[in-house]
Amino acid sequence: MVDHATPNLPARDPAATSRFYSSLGFREAYRDESWMILTRGTVMLEFFPDPDLDPATSGFSCCLRLDDAEAFLHVCRAAGLPEATQGWPRIHPLHREPSGLRIGALVDLDGTLLRLIQRT
Repeated sequence: MVDHATPNLPARDPAATSRFYSSLGFREAYRDESWMILTRGTVMLEFFPDPDLDPATSGFSCCLRLDDAEAFLHVCRAAGLPEATQGWPRIHPLHREPSGLRIGALVDLDGTLLRLIQRT
């Protein structure tokens, strides 16, 4: 098995978080009262309950390095997520960074930023 890391992210309401990510193609791989693991292909996100989280002040984030970031953004758009500069949930389209990487974003319903990085 290849070494890997998985982000541990907050969920104000794990059931709502599961439904949100389910609309983006994730499925529950594990869930109990204190932990949830969602997967989509080889991507794995882990969540812990944080009912007092304020999405407006959340500093949680992670990077998803994807073979086809544009296709994932298409899934997000099909799920009804708006392209916006504020509020949550929302998405940001891919753009080329000075580094040469193409990066977009998903902000989930808890204010967590998931940077969507196109693998080269």
